[in-house]
Amino acid sequence: MLKARYGEFSLVGKANVLAMRDRLANYFGGRWDAFDDLNLHTLGTEFQRKVWRGLKKIPVGDTSSYKQLGISIGRGATSSRAVGSANALNPIAIIIPCHRVIAADGSLGGYAGGLERKSWLLAHEGARHH
Repeated sequence: MLKARYGEFSLVGKANVLAMRDRLANYFGGRWDAFDDLNLHTLGTEFQRKVWRGLKKIPVGDTSSYKQLGISIGRGATSSRAVGSANALNPIAIIIPCHRVIAADGSLGGYAGGLERKSWLLAHEGARHH
C-alpha cells in the first residue's frame, strides 16, 4: 500500500526508528520543536513539495485555509483545490502538519486520518477552530 501511494522507499536502520519514536513522544508530550531540525527528503512534484514546505511554516497553534496557503506559496487565491490535493498526498503527516489546514469557513475540512484525529491534533496544539 505504501509503495502504491508514495512510490519506491527504503526502510531505515533501527537507530533512526528509535530516534523518530523519541521525537514523536516529545511532540505528543508538548515539545513543539520536536521536528524542527529534521532534514526532510520527500518525493512528489515541485508543486506538492512547495505546498508541504508551506505546511511546515504554519505555526503550532495556528491554522490556515487552503486559500491562504495557496496565497502564501505564491499560487494565488484560486489554487485551493490544487493545494488541497497536494495536502492530501502529504507522505508524513504530523511531521508535515497538514492537520493545520482547515476550510475557509473555519470548519475542519478533510483529513486522511479522520476528522476526529484532526480535531484532537489541533486541540493538542492549542489551535482554535469552529
